[in-house]
Amino acid sequence: MKVDMLIINAVKIATMTSNTNIKAGNAMADAGVITDQGIAIRDGEIFDILPNRDLIQKYQADEVLDAKGKILSPGFVDSHSHPIFVNTREAEFAMRLSGKSYVEIALAGGGIRSSIDAVRKASVDELVELSLPRIRRMIALGTTTLEAKSGYGLSTESELKQLQAIKILNEQLPIDIVPTFLGAHEFPAEYKDDHESYLKILIHEMLPAVKEQGIAEFCDIFTEAHVYSIEESRRILEAAHELGFGLKMHADEIEAIGGAELASEMHCISADHLGSASDEGIFALKKAGVIPTLLPATLFSLRSKSYARGRFMIDSGLPVAIATDYNPGSCNCDSMAFTMSLACLQMGFSPAEALAAATLNAAAALSRQDSIGSLQIGKKADILIWDIPSIDFIPFHIGSSHIDTVIKDGHVIYKA
Repeated sequence: MKVDMLIINAVKIATMTSNTNIKAGNAMADAGVITDQGIAIRDGEIFDILPNRDLIQKYQADEVLDAKGKILSPGFVDSHSHPIFVNTREAEFAMRLSGKSYVEIALAGGGIRSSIDAVRKASVDELVELSLPRIRRMIALGTTTLEAKSGYGLSTESELKQLQAIKILNEQLPIDIVPTFLGAHEFPAEYKDDHESYLKILIHEMLPAVKEQGIAEFCDIFTEAHVYSIEESRRILEAAHELGFGLKMHADEIEAIGGAELASEMHCISADHLGSASDEGIFALKKAGVIPTLLPATLFSLRSKSYARGRFMIDSGLPVAIATDYNPGSCNCDSMAFTMSLACLQMGFSPAEALAAATLNAAAALSRQDSIGSLQIGKKADILIWDIPSIDFIPFHIGSSHIDTVIKDGHVIYKA
């Protein structure tokens, strides 16, 4: 039988398989490792997984990749990122080192607001040109599916412009880029003392315009004491739900103000950050089936003395995801492998749990667990080939990449 590609001679394959297409609680520790088997790929999907000898005897292929004793895993799914911006904010990094907090910098006009002016002035083509090398680096680091948010324009025109750039990037690059509207990322300076007027623009102008153009799958919001209150967030999420958007939230990053509880009430796909989420909020997420997506590199970059309680969430039976939160200011991190390291070192994950959080559960945080996130027959052939001795080595090694090959939809898109 003819197939498009065979991958043979991998010493181990971390399949991340699950009968429920999600890994919750104790199941996260099972990476589904199989040995001395190979993968047949046809039409961009995994067609078969068999012992190497049987695979070679059964199939003829246009291309044969010899993994030469390396390890295979699913491609990374980065379910929370902000790569569409103009300037980085390294000056704020220095300010934090001198003792300023994230909120202090934001209230003084820094933070998200300081990224707005340049994005408003930039063209769609300029945003695409600036974002291309960033995302190419993420591909080289193993990301095969990426969620990308708007949120640095905070006007109808500039938010649409960012989403248009994301659409073009998705067409130009070989990975899947999932667009999320984040017009409620901050209150722009001109509305900092008039929240109601900006809320009306969000609800009655921005959301309908984004829906009409069909350029965002999800609507996200930054729910925090210094940004959007619970009631303001509920209004925006209800409007987005009525228009058919999937819902996501930045919730309880800095203070436990009830963001996780609201995410549960609104049946969001994911609640992200959760650095200060309460026990009640965490249990509400579990009951509602909301994916908690933790962003350890953000807390690391902000020099946080405490991290989201990932270990507690796993032990409580939740399907925890992790993501980079790559952005121009608070977390300029593009590496899912480094994010795994921090999840292990600062949140108490095991290496297998961190890999589950970065693949199958992250796919669930984008409602794509049926097609990506694990190496199973019928799913997309999104595969990483690692030159490492075991999957434990992924978070153990810090500072450079040991990815040999990145495969997306059955095609090699990066080779070290």
